[in-house]
Amino acid sequence: MATTIEDQRLDAVFTALSDRTRRDIVARLSAGEATVKELAERYEMSMQAVSQHIGVLERSGLVSRGRHRQTRPCRLEPAALAVAVSWIEQSRRTWTARMDRLETHLAHVQRSENP
Repeated sequence: MATTIEDQRLDAVFTALSDRTRRDIVARLSAGEATVKELAERYEMSMQAVSQHIGVLERSGLVSRGRHRQTRPCRLEPAALAVAVSWIEQSRRTWTARMDRLETHLAHVQRSENP
């Protein structure tokens, strides 16, 4: 099966979100921009470790860094979440339809066994 650019983006987003610290950073950035130093204050890890997490988020497209004077604030890029949300929603629709068909089938089987 060929891998598309969208598949690669989806893999990168899910990989980035597979880590609790990175999910927490995404949640924090949903409230507004923050510097690496501000983000690192929340964790018992070095700024370098937090910066590495942010690097993973940047490569996935979930986070970008701007420039404001001497700082480089991080900001959430919500559009990057659209790929994951779309995939999750499509999967939800597929499984809902399958469960509905199964429920209908089981009801039919029960009716035919108990006339």
